[in-house]
Amino acid sequence: MQQIIKSNKITADLSNALDKLTYDKLFVLTDEHTEIECYPLIATLPVIDKAKRVVIPADDTNKSIENLAHVWKFLTTNGATRHSLLINLGGGMVTDLGGFAAATYKRGIAYINIPTTLLGAVDASVGGKTGINFEGYKNEIGAFYPSIYVIISAEFLNTLSQKDILSGYAEMIKHALLDSEKTWSKILSFDLSNIDYKQLNELVLESVYVKQRIVDQDPFEKNIRKALNLGHTVGHAFESFALDRDLPVPHGFAVAWGLIVELYLSHKVCSLPNEILDTAAKYIHQNYGLFSIKPEDYNALYQFMIHDKKNEGDSINFTLLANVGDIQINQVVGKEMIFEALNYYVNY
Repeated sequence: MQQIIKSNKITADLSNALDKLTYDKLFVLTDEHTEIECYPLIATLPVIDKAKRVVIPADDTNKSIENLAHVWKFLTTNGATRHSLLINLGGGMVTDLGGFAAATYKRGIAYINIPTTLLGAVDASVGGKTGINFEGYKNEIGAFYPSIYVIISAEFLNTLSQKDILSGYAEMIKHALLDSEKTWSKILSFDLSNIDYKQLNELVLESVYVKQRIVDQDPFEKNIRKALNLGHTVGHAFESFALDRDLPVPHGFAVAWGLIVELYLSHKVCSLPNEILDTAAKYIHQNYGLFSIKPEDYNALYQFMIHDKKNEGDSINFTLLANVGDIQINQVVGKEMIFEALNYYVNY
């Protein structure tokens, strides 16, 4: 089972984690940004200084089979064995690709995730989903393969831009909606324009534990883990649509916009109170703006939704809510209702 470590001092906590593990060679994966901004925060550890380092290009467009092959080649060239250990130091792109490299190299080697973005901390690094994008589709190829540890450190939050904070916070909005009125209220009242990093770190840990509780009940997404897909069926469609037009948008922004559409569906299909829909839509619109789409784009978005991994056959399968914390998985929604929800979003 994946162990979450709340870190107040990354070097001390990483050192303690490594002391508990047995491995023959150590590797560290970063991207070009985290190599500069984040690697120095762990480089003072002698064991890290001696590790082999592999660097890949930054941003989600590089979560590709070519960069996966680059990591495999680096491991092979540098004598990695099935007893080696990989540390993924980066955001969701690094932990997704690095986790999949670990899952597939020698049929599986151990790895540690150290998320350096808010999005990586609350979402990608936790739960064991790994993968790469393929043929224009998000996370099309991958495996369930959890890291040994996820070390979450507030030291990295101070390196993030406002856009990066907002991108991660969207997943925290989702987790709050899945959890309880109390958590939802906390998330809504946090001041995103004047960030208290100590308070943010506490909210991050609470959010991670919401996800972990759900994952522990259903590691392979046969049942309740589908709850974590709230906002993602439409969100991934927005993201893929934007990538297709060479106008990439941050994952968390796409999820936030997807939440508006899927909460409208929740209102229509599962009787989610209009007050929850309106509060969430106003909050997201105020903090994330809106992604510009037109009615003539709906068919393209619908095609991306059809290709979503959660579907069975040609039906589009959503996770919806009847209320905050009242999760309704496996909700099949027709094309006409989806277009109605997109209209609500466009005209908000």
